[in-house]
Amino acid sequence: MTVISPSPTLALPGTRMASEISEQPLVLARVLEEGLEAFRGMAAIIRKAKPRFVLLAARGTSDHAALYAKYLIEISLGLPVGLASPSTLTAYGATPALDGVLWLAVSQSGGSPDLVESTAAARRCGALTVALTNSPGSNLAQAAEHHLDILAGSETAVAATKSYTAQLLALWLLIDAWRGGTGTQAAGLQAWAASVLDDDAVLDLAGRYRFAERIITTGRGYSYPTAREGALKLMETSYLPAQAFSGADLLHGPFAMIDAQHPVIAVVPEGIGGDAMRPVLERLSGRGAHVCIVGDPAAAAPGGLVIPLPGGVPEELSPILQILPLQRLALALSVARGNDPDAPRGLLKVTETW
Repeated sequence: MTVISPSPTLALPGTRMASEISEQPLVLARVLEEGLEAFRGMAAIIRKAKPRFVLLAARGTSDHAALYAKYLIEISLGLPVGLASPSTLTAYGATPALDGVLWLAVSQSGGSPDLVESTAAARRCGALTVALTNSPGSNLAQAAEHHLDILAGSETAVAATKSYTAQLLALWLLIDAWRGGTGTQAAGLQAWAASVLDDDAVLDLAGRYRFAERIITTGRGYSYPTAREGALKLMETSYLPAQAFSGADLLHGPFAMIDAQHPVIAVVPEGIGGDAMRPVLERLSGRGAHVCIVGDPAAAAPGGLVIPLPGGVPEELSPILQILPLQRLALALSVARGNDPDAPRGLLKVTETW
């Protein structure tokens, strides 16, 4: 992996983001080694509570991790899951009946006021409240009845990278333990992540996309949150209009804007989600779209661009790897366009929303 390193006197643009991207294999290993017992203990509490419904509360990057959890819970546990609207409890002062509901708040910093206040309100309304953060001493951790540490370590770059993949793995371990799993499917993640970060093919893609005016990202199933997070990374680091659509939604109204001048990044795993993307890829090809596949090389058109990912990875774990090349693309593209992804214009690390 090509890593941007600081000089003794002047840090290059993107130095912090590059460093935190490169830490991810070790972070994933730490989550597996140090967090597993806590996730199992929390899963036992949740099983005992027997929630009838799950509400996920998050903002920004963490919202995409929450969406990933939504797919996991609905598919593997058969429970209905909703993405909460914190403003209903904060700005509007609603007091819904939340007995029998698991309220799971996901946040890197644990400092967003609306998540803190909505979690406290959900607890008053009878929900079992769990906060999953990178900050055990945060206000959100204190507001919830239970807290889980994602163990990502200090993250100083504005663009979240290692905290996102740590969130994904933490959520997978929690939900896997909830359904009675042992977490062993994730044992290869450190090696898989290291191999993805060692592949510099994505740097060529940054050169191709340097002058792009718009990028579309798309995926289905577990990969749809990856498409959304990838688009966010491109927007916040390169100020590039990037729009994410599920493969199904893309084929409706948004398909009218597809053309050969604007790239499409399609996240295509091995498995059901990848199979569901095949008709989308066929339609994109027929439209003459410039498509790059992230994932399964077999899905690429002859001569098409592909950023391959390791084979044999369980589909529900693949988003932890899929986002890695998209993080690197955002970093490289930002620097190529003359920006500094460590200091994106007008952005703060903690989202102060109400």
